[in-house]
Amino acid sequence: MTGAHILIVDDDDRNCRLLEMLLEPEGYRTTAVASGEAALVEIATAAPDLILLDVWLSGMSGHELARMLKANPATANIPIIMVTAKADREDRIEGLKAGAEEFLTKPIDRAELWLRVRNLLRLKSLSDQLTHHSAHLEQQVQARTVDLQRFRSAMDATDDAILLSSRTTMRMIEANATACKMLGTTRAEMLELSPAHFGGGRAEDYERLYDAIIAGRADSPLDEIAIFLKDGSTLQAEVRRHAIRSGDDWVIVSVLRDITARKEAEEQLHRLAHYDSLTGLANRTLFYRTLTETLTRGGERSWGVAVLFIDLDRFKSVNDTLGHACGDELLRQFAGRLVQCVRVRDTIGRLGGDEFAVILTNEDAQAGANAIVSQIRDALRLPFDLNGHVMTSTASIGITLYPTDALDAESLIKFADTAMYRAKQAGRDTCRFFTAEMNAEVLARLDLEVALRQAIEREEFELYYQPKIDIATDRIIGFEALLRWHRPGTGLVSPAAFVPVLEETGLIGKVGSWVVDTACAQIGAWLRSGVGPMPVSVNVSARQFAEGDLESDIARALAEHGAPAELIEVELTESILMINTEQSMAMLARLRARGVEISIDDFGTGYSSLAYLRRFKIDKVKIDIAFIRDIITNADDAAIALAIIRIAHSLRLGVVAEGVETAEQLAFLREHGCDQAQGYHFGRPTSAEKAEALIRSQNAHPLARHTG
Repeated sequence: MTGAHILIVDDDDRNCRLLEMLLEPEGYRTTAVASGEAALVEIATAAPDLILLDVWLSGMSGHELARMLKANPATANIPIIMVTAKADREDRIEGLKAGAEEFLTKPIDRAELWLRVRNLLRLKSLSDQLTHHSAHLEQQVQARTVDLQRFRSAMDATDDAILLSSRTTMRMIEANATACKMLGTTRAEMLELSPAHFGGGRAEDYERLYDAIIAGRADSPLDEIAIFLKDGSTLQAEVRRHAIRSGDDWVIVSVLRDITARKEAEEQLHRLAHYDSLTGLANRTLFYRTLTETLTRGGERSWGVAVLFIDLDRFKSVNDTLGHACGDELLRQFAGRLVQCVRVRDTIGRLGGDEFAVILTNEDAQAGANAIVSQIRDALRLPFDLNGHVMTSTASIGITLYPTDALDAESLIKFADTAMYRAKQAGRDTCRFFTAEMNAEVLARLDLEVALRQAIEREEFELYYQPKIDIATDRIIGFEALLRWHRPGTGLVSPAAFVPVLEETGLIGKVGSWVVDTACAQIGAWLRSGVGPMPVSVNVSARQFAEGDLESDIARALAEHGAPAELIEVELTESILMINTEQSMAMLARLRARGVEISIDDFGTGYSSLAYLRRFKIDKVKIDIAFIRDIITNADDAAIALAIIRIAHSLRLGVVAEGVETAEQLAFLREHGCDQAQGYHFGRPTSAEKAEALIRSQNAHPLARHTG
């Protein structure tokens, strides 16, 4: 009804302006008032065609105004759309009791506003025409025929399906073209049918429903129903019914909207939000929620609950060697086997990657968990066919029990994860139950993580310097910078205790950048203080090398502190060089082009590949302390150390021995041509001030041999 007059009742001027702005382009005339009292005055002056009524008004509420209007015969037929920020069932039912025909929920959707306004105006027009039509039925057949034609034309113009039923006969008396198309029947066939034919149920159920609508003299609540079609299929529809007096009879007007597509979209969204797309199992969100609900029920019914945390062993190697498609296929097949191992009442979830979890309920949770673990391990022993690649797999499984280990979902899963790592440490293909000892370790680990983050912010780290000695002259020719942490209340913490945590949490990148910057600052300070040029080496971790920007860190630190590139040395382990080999080679080449020296730390304990010694741009190798410790007493260690020295020298690389602690070890290395050494025989790692004192002492006695 273009040009229809719409009254907006809202005490928020912004809402009024928004509704006016949305309605006026559609040709509607709008008037806005801020209270129920003002609305009554406006309606008495010029009755609108439709009212948009906010539920919450200052003074008279929207529900009170609606009841007053519906109680007055002069205004009872004005359609009312309640506008509310709430969408709960009680609010809607209260609005329906008050007489509202429709609801809109803030924020207002423009398309929904237009459709609801348009359809209500059309229904009002239809209602008016029906009333007019009924009055003239008693006077003349011709007028009734004309009105019926107009009525059919109006109904056929709407996009919603409209069905008219007689309460007296409980038969259809009219249907628009949309209804016939939606229900797959002709208008003539429709008039032979009852409402129960499409909606299912018994005829007496519909009689009671219609009588309730008639008695209420208002719309029925908006219902969702399944409609049975002529071809035997069903569709989901949204229906609202309205009763209109027609002489001695009542006509029930049913307006239907096909919501099949909306329902399918809602189901798809629900699956995406709660289920893993690869395996079809519950995702992390649904698994946590299900576990929380299971614990609540378990507490009420004294159930035992076990949580299994399952991680496929060496899954990464499947992805790396066979590709991600085979990795995904392994996860799908493993998920299918897991489902076969548990009962219907148990829950399986994929928490991410190759991590799965299971919720088991049993009177004896531990015994039940043991039985399921045994089944899972048996299932894994059967070969997997991964797109033509046949392989077997194993899993590491951690188990926690409710209420023994924890009372909440998050703690149970965290503890099960901890137990799983214990299973991996035990050699994989096994399971471990969580223990109190593990709990203490978890809490200590969390405390350590927090303390390390604070240590970065509070600058609690320090570099210690261990001297490197030229074996031929016994003189200090450089230092290795070693990270130390002075933890408040604890004192000096061993790097072995906190460096792995820095690696695992990703903090190593930030700390590694600080180490490079601090070492370069010390080089520059010594250079300017008269100590002179003194090389310093820094250790670079695998994660810092792979994820950080080592090249930029070094370039920035050298420039900022005025340190020559040839005085900074980067120490890498053999395993680091195996990470993204081509990029590693390119980075090392660029660093050496700047003048930075590169050495291989802990040589002999990793890949020890002669090929990469030749391919990578390297200056030195460092013999690991494991071979130096027993070099005098163990012929095998001596042979390995000699082989490393000879190979390195043949490739024109320098050799540094780590962990030299005795004069006998030093003599052996000197005899066999090792270039440099470091270890407690020469000095322990020490502060920058004490390291500087060592250098100054050496400079003051240029001909003296260093004695440690």
